[in-house]
Amino acid sequence: MNIKKLLTVGVLVCCSFAIFLGAAPSKAVFAADVNLAGKSAYLMDYNSGEVLFSKNENDKLPVASIVKLMTILLTLENLDSGKLNLEDVVVASHNAAGMGGSQVFIDEGGSYTIGDMLKSAIVSSANDASVVLAETIAGSESAFVDLMNKRAEELGLSGTHYTNCTGLPAANQFSTAKDVAKLLKEVTKHDTYHKYSTIWIDKLMHKEGRESELVNTNKLIRYFNGCDGGKTGSTTEAGYCLAATAKRGDLRLVGVVLGAANGKDRFAQTSDLLNYGFANFTNKKVVNSADEITNEIKVLSGKAKSVKVASREDIYLLTKKGEDKGYTVKTEMPGSIKAPVKQGDTAGKIYVIKNDIVVAEQDIVCLTDINKATIADNIMNAIENWSIAR
Repeated sequence: MNIKKLLTVGVLVCCSFAIFLGAAPSKAVFAADVNLAGKSAYLMDYNSGEVLFSKNENDKLPVASIVKLMTILLTLENLDSGKLNLEDVVVASHNAAGMGGSQVFIDEGGSYTIGDMLKSAIVSSANDASVVLAETIAGSESAFVDLMNKRAEELGLSGTHYTNCTGLPAANQFSTAKDVAKLLKEVTKHDTYHKYSTIWIDKLMHKEGRESELVNTNKLIRYFNGCDGGKTGSTTEAGYCLAATAKRGDLRLVGVVLGAANGKDRFAQTSDLLNYGFANFTNKKVVNSADEITNEIKVLSGKAKSVKVASREDIYLLTKKGEDKGYTVKTEMPGSIKAPVKQGDTAGKIYVIKNDIVVAEQDIVCLTDINKATIADNIMNAIENWSIAR
């Protein structure tokens, strides 16, 4: 279904401009008159988290293989921490090799790299490869499911519960369109993910030269401009589901459709969501984390007298095309902090304000370590100050 009727986007004001009085900053929430046939849908700006469209976004529904996004995330996080390496070789268990549904037909007792199993899970939504990853990380699928639910709680996915690592039909396994969007956003942060998520066709080599063809289940990777990630899912109980992310310029969107009637509809409806977002919104980087904030913070009792600071992350401003893009940037920092100071320590807040509303915020962090001054340092400082005073 095409999104043809675009209504004026309203901004819901949740709090007044009172950041320096300690009031919690609000976010402008966009809404659109979009009619999609899927049971649930969600469109979100990746950088700000602004909601551009939602339909039954908190309904708890089966999501089929979209469950694998959490399996993929935990694998990526284990790679980042150094607990796993892409080149690590693992042996497929009887349990993993016997998984039904979508699979790459791994051999029981066969040796595979973590990279190949992760690629198989991301590209081909392979149940057998997903179980290999789960058993490698936690020892068993059931223990891995405990990690999945713990991570979901940490990410604030309050409408999600996992029973297995594959998304095969199981009791008490569900998620929401909103939670799926937040989870895909988390997965998208990892560069290793995009190494595999953008593959269209590849192959998995087995022992004795046997090959399994890998074809990306997310057709938007090939056919939608800017799409570089996502996850499909389909079972009788879940219907046809899709979560996808796409980037054009500085604007990255995350779209989710759950419970579509067929595979064609899920791709069409998710494309409509993303097209609506790109047609009507723009994103501008208004704070660059690579730029130092002009004001330094004085350091008390430190080896250095001040510390340079910057925003912890980039800040983007999402606006509807044609709207006034005027904004101001404000900082809130103490006049001084005490040594010792560690790189990355929070030292204040930076706010982006539009129409007297805080639309984005980020921590201000210290850029260097500053140790506490020693007695010798204090003596030298006293001598320097005495010399200047003369």
